[in-house]
Amino acid sequence: ASQKEEMANQKAYEELKAAKEEEIAAGQAQIESKTDELATTDEKNAEAKTDLEDTKASLSADEQFLMMLKEKCQMTDKEWEERQKTRQLEMEAVSKALAILSGDDAHDLFTRTFNPAFLQRESAARSAHRDE
Repeated sequence: ASQKEEMANQKAYEELKAAKEEEIAAGQAQIESKTDELATTDEKNAEAKTDLEDTKASLSADEQFLMMLKEKCQMTDKEWEERQKTRQLEMEAVSKALAILSGDDAHDLFTRTFNPAFLQRESAARSAHRDE
């Protein structure tokens, strides 16, 4: 009976040993898998940090550009308003000048002062300077 027990114990030991070796192998495989996963995660984390820094730098540059653009737009708006005011004043001045020139007083003054006899019809004399 002791040889059968010995054989049974030996068989149980071999089975236990095989099971434990499988567990160890599975644990080693899991360690390798987790190590690879950790390396991949670390790499993704580093890339994410780099992307974050790049995005922050880009955001900062975009915000500076936006501030400059707003200032430029404000200046352009002010210049546009000034040009509009100037243009309006010029139009008013031209309208007044046209009203004055096309008025009856201007017409009477022109007809009183205009004498067709004073018109130069041709020039017969040349200046001495041109002949030289």
